[in-house]
Amino acid sequence: MRNQKWIVPTLLAFLATNFAAERPQPLQLHTRSRVETSKGSGQFQTVEKAVQWEPKKTAIIICDMWDQHWCKGATARVGELAPRMNEVIKEARKRGVFIIHAPSSTMDFYKETPQRKRARQAPKVKPPTTLESWRSLNLAKEGPLPINDSDGGCDDHPQCPGGSPWKRQIATLEIAAEDAISDSGEEVYNLLQQHGIENVIIMGVHTNMCVLGRPFSIRQMVSLGKNVLLMRDMTDTMYNSRMSPFVSHFAGTDLVVQHIEKNWCPSITSADVLGGEPFQFKDDKRPHIVFVIGENEYNTWETLPEFAKKEIEFRGFKCSFVNAPFAGGNTFKNFEAIKTADLLVISVRRRTPPKEMMALIRQHLDTGKPLVGIRTASHAFDAKPLDEDHAAWTTFDADVLGGDYRGHFDNKPQDPPTLVKVLPAAAKHPVLAGVSTNEFRVTSSLYKNPKPKATITPLMVGRIEGSAGVEPVAWVNMASHRRVFYTSLGNPEDFQHPAFRQLLLNGILWSLDLPITQGR
Repeated sequence: MRNQKWIVPTLLAFLATNFAAERPQPLQLHTRSRVETSKGSGQFQTVEKAVQWEPKKTAIIICDMWDQHWCKGATARVGELAPRMNEVIKEARKRGVFIIHAPSSTMDFYKETPQRKRARQAPKVKPPTTLESWRSLNLAKEGPLPINDSDGGCDDHPQCPGGSPWKRQIATLEIAAEDAISDSGEEVYNLLQQHGIENVIIMGVHTNMCVLGRPFSIRQMVSLGKNVLLMRDMTDTMYNSRMSPFVSHFAGTDLVVQHIEKNWCPSITSADVLGGEPFQFKDDKRPHIVFVIGENEYNTWETLPEFAKKEIEFRGFKCSFVNAPFAGGNTFKNFEAIKTADLLVISVRRRTPPKEMMALIRQHLDTGKPLVGIRTASHAFDAKPLDEDHAAWTTFDADVLGGDYRGHFDNKPQDPPTLVKVLPAAAKHPVLAGVSTNEFRVTSSLYKNPKPKATITPLMVGRIEGSAGVEPVAWVNMASHRRVFYTSLGNPEDFQHPAFRQLLLNGILWSLDLPITQGR
């Protein structure tokens, strides 16, 4: 009996250790939402927050991951998404999360399965709000969607004919014995209440349609008072990139996810369950555009970042900036970004970069990658190197742009203005899509390019008012198997002109060999 005093503490420690080992660890989730900076401002900031969810109080609902969709592209993307989704589901299930498969309009295929019977037999519970068969767009709460999906959203060309070919959920997604199957809002709510579930993670397709509107999806779950998260990399949209806002298919998905994060619920990624990196579709190749800026006359250190933010980044492109001091000097910051550039945009005037940077520019061009030059790019690198560690490229204008820069006409306030117009023979060129064919006035001085290379295709010309002589002000050059766009326009007033902004955007898209889009 002398050791009896140790028995109780030892037994308690044993029970605590084994109980902790069997108790499911909380789900560590890194949520992302978008919060308005001030009410009515229309400006949102990203807010990231770590949360812990108890697995036994959490469900995953898989929306409409059918075996076949009416759109071939959608079917292919579901097939690509499914293996990663299955791994997420398996890991979540192992940790105690309840899995509900919701392939709408396919319940007959599963009618004799125990998972389907489980959903039908769940005790009925009166919900706190009406369970609608479809939760439509709530304009008062969320406003319009950021994409135009009025054509059905098929991104194939030509578009697929439609129909309802689905018969079941894609077989890649394993349905375990303990799961449930239902496309009924009432049944899903009954299941959630039966299992004491407070937290719901939604995944599946399509984000702009069923993931929001189905009776078991985001709008309905939020209205029922559940804690809701969208797994943003385990979804897709029905969006045609040839419709407004004329962004890539995957950038369209990003915009809808942002809409959900602003108006309905935060999002997470599959990395919160599986670790590693979030899923990305193989065709989701976001171009990396690197802006190289080093000039002291035209404020492109301000106008180009503004242009990138408003016209480019929202399309899903990555933009980086390599800057030299605008007042002068050859110290370019962040020039290592050129290594991964898909496109270089050059706005430099008479600088001599470090040799390492010039080597990266040459390597970019030698591999056939595209370049866009504006204004002073014609004499970007023709200054005398200040030492052996810096490099000039005095023939850059002729070698790359295809130009023949010989100075410019005066542009003093008392001088006649410059008038610019589209060349009629080039009016159908993609770079001129949406650019007014009417002659318009600019404040940029007119550059002299008397003998450009024969490889260029002139697109626009300029003249001094009152003069008949013209000079090319915009062209493309496809020499050396690369796409190059150049314009001698680009002062701050030009960036305020819709025709110039459309021209520059078109030049960037054309250089990347992407579809030319108009508007937002």
